[in-house]
Amino acid sequence: MEMWTHLLEWLALPQFGLSTVFVIAFVSATLLPLGSEPAVLGLVKLNPGLFWPAVLVATVGNTLGGALNWWMGLGAHKVVDRAKGSRTDVHALAWLERFGARACLLSWLPVVGDPLCAVAGWLKLPFWPCVFYMAVGKFFRYLIITSALLTIIPAGL
Repeated sequence: MEMWTHLLEWLALPQFGLSTVFVIAFVSATLLPLGSEPAVLGLVKLNPGLFWPAVLVATVGNTLGGALNWWMGLGAHKVVDRAKGSRTDVHALAWLERFGARACLLSWLPVVGDPLCAVAGWLKLPFWPCVFYMAVGKFFRYLIITSALLTIIPAGL
């Protein structure tokens, strides 16, 4: 328990708090298994005035991580196309192509959200609309989860 106390104290430092949330949110949006909500919650619990900055910084970091996944998916597609000498045919993902960039609204979902961003790049869905939908989905995730956890977890914790 003492380790968590030290982590929360470190996150509370103004010179580290928001940048730490940004880095954790960015890394958690990549294909690495990491959750950013505890960092956001810890910062907000110790600095209630940072609710909106923390939600916005986490959204930006997580969205940029999703954009990185999009670029990795596009790069993987190009490598496979070059190796095969032709365009890769992705029949199994036709439903995603049907929804297009709007499917990136689901990028906030656990387990499937991060790979979804990579698949959007693989399918060469338009970058900026995908990033927009990623940002909207991720913003509402942080807003709802952080607000809910703040009401559930006692103030003294």
